[in-house]
Amino acid sequence: MNIVLLAPRNLLRSWHRSLVTTLAMGFAGVIMIVFASLMDGMLQASERNATMMNTGELQLHAKTYLDDPDLYAVMHDEKALLEKLSTVGVSASPRLFAFALAAAGSSSAGVQLRGITPSREAQVTEIHKHLMLGLWLDEVDTEGVVLGRKLARSLNIKVGEEVILLGQASDGSMANEIFRVRGILKAVADDIDRAGFFMLSSSFRKLMVVNEGVHEIAMKRLNQSDTLETKQQQVQDIAGPYEVKDWRSLMPVIARILELADAQTIFMLLITYVAVGMVILNAMLMSVFERIREFGIMKALGVNPWQIVQLVFAEAILQAVVASLFALAMGAWLALLLQERGIDFSHMVSATSFAGIALEPVWYAQVSFRSLALPIVFLFFMTLLAVIYPAIKAALIKPVDAIHHF
Repeated sequence: MNIVLLAPRNLLRSWHRSLVTTLAMGFAGVIMIVFASLMDGMLQASERNATMMNTGELQLHAKTYLDDPDLYAVMHDEKALLEKLSTVGVSASPRLFAFALAAAGSSSAGVQLRGITPSREAQVTEIHKHLMLGLWLDEVDTEGVVLGRKLARSLNIKVGEEVILLGQASDGSMANEIFRVRGILKAVADDIDRAGFFMLSSSFRKLMVVNEGVHEIAMKRLNQSDTLETKQQQVQDIAGPYEVKDWRSLMPVIARILELADAQTIFMLLITYVAVGMVILNAMLMSVFERIREFGIMKALGVNPWQIVQLVFAEAILQAVVASLFALAMGAWLALLLQERGIDFSHMVSATSFAGIALEPVWYAQVSFRSLALPIVFLFFMTLLAVIYPAIKAALIKPVDAIHHF
């Protein structure tokens, strides 16, 4: 028995049913390829925003700082540290932090002061590219500051207006100064949106009387092919008594949610293909019942049950192959289109967030081998699973009963 010739012939005999079944499989594959690509795009954008907008890939602190962000918990030898870090293939940006009260007109709000060096910060994060209004910090403009968007709204302040800071300096004196709003950020992260107050590190040191040391050094790998774990160990080897953490350790909730998003993709694949599997099961059962006499005659002529099973599986696999080619062609085309143009939600919302990380209102797909292969693997798996019962049913047909079946 030539299964290669019989399988396509049998499918063409009931081509209407074969076409409907194959199209159902193919369209499910298209939908899942697009869905998997969109999920990969969202995960990539979320991870990128988590690291490139604020945290960086690695951070260095004094061991007590993360548990108690004290103004005095600084790393004193930052210049030597920065020189050492440059030798292990990372860009580094020193940061200073403090808390104060900001006031503008009749409005006031608690803020987190962030003293940075713009030239170094640009090597680690891209926050300078996410301005909603105005300009980013300039080392020449010592009185210019940049605010988070929700903070600016709370203070009811605009670009070019003055804001007053009140706090306690490290020497116990009253820290107070007038600054001018140079820029307002887009949505970046919840903490920055609500309380982010960016200023030059030189202005921070003068205001808070912090003459030396830094609270944090954020880092980014120069070579992205290096694993984060390897780079973390290299930094720890030269960090001495200080503590190195990667972004997953610094944001465990977000890291866990991103991991669970992979499980969501698998779950959606299962739900969709279970429905497709029911269609396949129904179609193959109908095909078997319509051909009971045919199978009986084949078995009477000497075809064994295993060959019957092979024939039924071959018919299902042939439909899965055609459906997969259709799904890959259409799904990859649509996913690449969404990778280039994205889905624009800006007419609905100006900004959105995922697990507390701000995302752009345009949702881009990310086409990868995984997003193309996973739906196809699931399609074949569900097809083979769905055809087991019809194949066994056909194999167990008794020739005498089948020949007299009406």
